[in-house]
Amino acid sequence: MSPLAAILFVLLSTVAAGGLAFAFLQPRIAEEKKAEQRRTQFIRDENDRAASKLARDRLQEQAKRRKTIQSSLKELEARQRERDKHTSKLSLQRRLEQAGLSITPRQFVLLSIAAGFVGGVIALMLQLSPILALGIAIVSGLGLPRFLLARARKKRLQKFTDEFPNAVDLIVRGVKSGLPLNDTLRMVASETPEPVAGEFRKIVEAQQMGMPISEAVNRLYRNIPTSEANFFAIVIGIQAQAGGNLSEALGNLSRVLRDRKKMKGKIQAMSMEAKASGAIIGSLPFLVFFLVTITTPDYMTALYTTNIGMILLVGGGIWMSMGIFVMKQMINFDF
Repeated sequence: MSPLAAILFVLLSTVAAGGLAFAFLQPRIAEEKKAEQRRTQFIRDENDRAASKLARDRLQEQAKRRKTIQSSLKELEARQRERDKHTSKLSLQRRLEQAGLSITPRQFVLLSIAAGFVGGVIALMLQLSPILALGIAIVSGLGLPRFLLARARKKRLQKFTDEFPNAVDLIVRGVKSGLPLNDTLRMVASETPEPVAGEFRKIVEAQQMGMPISEAVNRLYRNIPTSEANFFAIVIGIQAQAGGNLSEALGNLSRVLRDRKKMKGKIQAMSMEAKASGAIIGSLPFLVFFLVTITTPDYMTALYTTNIGMILLVGGGIWMSMGIFVMKQMINFDF
């Protein structure tokens, strides 16, 4: 056999062996390829099902959380309406507590009667007419004590509002450092000035008696009926029921309270000119009456010694009161 024939024989034998091997192994290779494709498809389907289940669970969790927040908001709205019932028409006892006075309603009534009696006696000692003396006694007994009570209450609420953002910042720092909310409330009750410390002391005492934190904070708004206390009660109530980052929520609340305070200061500064003008216009008739009475008393005697003068004096006082009330409403900016 020639060398060329030997080479061709080897080549053809190799091709034939390869063909036979391919013929025998091709079904197995195809089967393994199909199995690998099925395995890949199965893994892909499993991943898709897991992703779909995860997305479905996430949507269900979001829907559940949304329903929880909605129910919490509805409950808070119902509580808000209930709180408004307690804060719209305040009893004398509640007003005394909000003013920070330790006297009882009975003592306040007795002091009012004593003030009215003293005012009437002083008017009679000045030889004023009995009708004018009676009017002074009524104003001294009914108007003056309630005016002082309202002024003390407003001053205490304003003092609480000015100091409250610092108390919220103290709570935020305590929560961020890892302290429980109850401990931060005790810190506020012990380290902040009055009236913030006293009100938070009531919250801590209510918790020690077994009251939930949300209900204890709701009492803060009843004692201090301000928007700031209401915001704080809403944030604590939502966090207690729905969870969330308390430090972030209270931090945002602190910024809102400080921005409100800053805006209120700007409004007061811009309205001071109008308030000063209203005070001058409102007090000018009384100053003129006082000066004329001192310089020429005979000229003004007819106003409070004759019936016509008394009628004119009462009518002028009513009209002046209406004018002062209208000017006060025009320059009073509630925020």
